[in-house]
Amino acid sequence: MFSFKEGDGKNKHLLGGKGANLCEMTQIGLNVPPGFVISTEACLEYLAAEGDELPVGVMDEVRDQMKQVEQATGKGFGDAENPLLVSVRSGSAMSIPGMMDTILNLGLNAQTLQGEIKQTGDERFGYDSYRRFIQLFGKVTLNIPDELFDEEFNKVKETAHVTEDVGLSAEDLRNISKRFLAVVEQTTGRPFPEDPYEQLEIAVKAVFRSWDGTRAVDYRREFNITPEMANGTAVNICTMVFGNRGDDSATGVAFTRNPATGENKLYGEYLVNAQGEDVVAGIRTPKPIDRLADEMPQMAREIEELRQKLATQSILVRRS
Repeated sequence: MFSFKEGDGKNKHLLGGKGANLCEMTQIGLNVPPGFVISTEACLEYLAAEGDELPVGVMDEVRDQMKQVEQATGKGFGDAENPLLVSVRSGSAMSIPGMMDTILNLGLNAQTLQGEIKQTGDERFGYDSYRRFIQLFGKVTLNIPDELFDEEFNKVKETAHVTEDVGLSAEDLRNISKRFLAVVEQTTGRPFPEDPYEQLEIAVKAVFRSWDGTRAVDYRREFNITPEMANGTAVNICTMVFGNRGDDSATGVAFTRNPATGENKLYGEYLVNAQGEDVVAGIRTPKPIDRLADEMPQMAREIEELRQKLATQSILVRRS
């Protein structure tokens, strides 16, 4: 297990491509949110074992790493007054886009939700993040079909007379969150897990299992990805940064150059007041990154500076 400050950015087989790159970006001075990587070795050990227990010592190391993230952020995981929320993401040595799992806003429960609302002064944001977490966690870790959540979501949208989630009020999103919690309990026979460390352990297992999921296996077979090329997925646990804090926040995907043509220009797309799942799931139509300069000029300048730094670092790595 490696913090972003310690991991070897060249060892993608151990840390996965995403984890290795997060480590390297942290170590060259980019403002990467604090986090750590659980290695592909832990994944393979978990998948090879009988039963559903993580390898001995993994959760102890996770707790130690989370303490470091708490110190770096000044927040507490499970702290009802000043909660730390994290994302839990897969990442193999080779890119397998959309084939494995991600969970956002992990650490929310009845208490930390109120702490997040108090900290931000934004009830709508709090319940928007909560309903997203319940659905993603339910789908990824509890195998609850999206359709069951979508049915409840659409009922509230119809009652509120809105077509997009950005038109929903805090009260609407509170209602949706309650409905989603009921979906989980009705489907699984158990209430939604409240303990953040239980949530985290369940999520880590689910990401590990996604390596052997049908989509991932079929993708590796289709593109002839052998164990020598990529074997197991790492798990990246990273402090949440919120793109759904309002119209001055955004989420997106960007490349330092056009991946199709090689043009040396920032390439990608983004959505205002959204989270990453909205982009990849096609819930809303993202905008080309070129338009960011019109909506958020300072952010566009900062991203261009980051692009230049990453491009320079890449050239130095190739030459070394």
